Amino acid sequence: MNKRTFLQELNRQKISYLFIIAPFLLFLIFVLGPVIASFFLSFTKYNVIQAPQFVGITNYKNIFFNDPRFWKAMINSAFYVLGVVPLGISFALILAFAIDQRIKMKNFFKGVLFLPTVTSIVASAVIWSWLYTGGKYGLINYFILMKLGLQPIDWLMSPTWTLPAIIIMSIWAGLGWNVILFLAGLQTIPPMMYEAAEVDGAGFWSKFFKITIPLLKPTIVFVTVMSTIVSIKVFEQIYVMTQAGGGPLGGVLDCALTGVPYLFDKGFNKFQMGYASALAYVIFSIILIFTFINIKFVKAKVEY
Repeated sequence: MNKRTFLQELNRQKISYLFIIAPFLLFLIFVLGPVIASFFLSFTKYNVIQAPQFVGITNYKNIFFNDPRFWKAMINSAFYVLGVVPLGISFALILAFAIDQRIKMKNFFKGVLFLPTVTSIVASAVIWSWLYTGGKYGLINYFILMKLGLQPIDWLMSPTWTLPAIIIMSIWAGLGWNVILFLAGLQTIPPMMYEAAEVDGAGFWSKFFKITIPLLKPTIVFVTVMSTIVSIKVFEQIYVMTQAGGGPLGGVLDCALTGVPYLFDKGFNKFQMGYASALAYVIFSIILIFTFINIKFVKAKVEY
């Protein structure tokens, strides 16, 4: 296409371009602009009030070599991902497979499981904070632990139990979305595959592991990648639930502090915007690396 043809086509489609100007400007101002600005700020010392001071790669060096709190957040993030992703995917796959069978009220179960997904994560975190209230006042303590003769646990003020409690809440919150994705994947498996396997004498588990799982691998890859990304950048649950009982952000002794809450604390509580920008790019790099690893080691070619 030469220059004249391009200008003619642009003139012919000018009304169409007018419709995309507004969202394009919003993207430039609120997405691309901040991304570029934070990249340059990551090489500065900036506290919002004073002008940025260029410090080179000092922020990055401090993150990796002089910041034990960062490594604490990374360890907690790894524990959180290893808790949420495998368990969340396993429960979702089992529930999706069960719902996909010939059962009554199938749509009802889909709706009930998907309800937490359409509920605000902040509202869900507040409700779960009430459930986790310490002493005899928390519903989990009163109706479960104390009824079983066990001592109540101060879930969100305990260095041992805070992060596992948030992991349980996060699995519940993301379960419905993963179930719907797996159900969509199960619908793509031809019924004749199961029928042929039954003719050959295959049992339930044989069909599940030799037909369902292999043919569901594209969906498993997608769910794994998305769940990993969401888990690494978790923020709302940590922010709401660790401070619900008056505790610090990240819980007692930073027991539930993960990457993004630590970034928030540095940037918006301590106003170390340059350092927080460097943290943002470090976390982005970690997400990128884990995404490539997931795609490389989980993805497999599917043949019918």
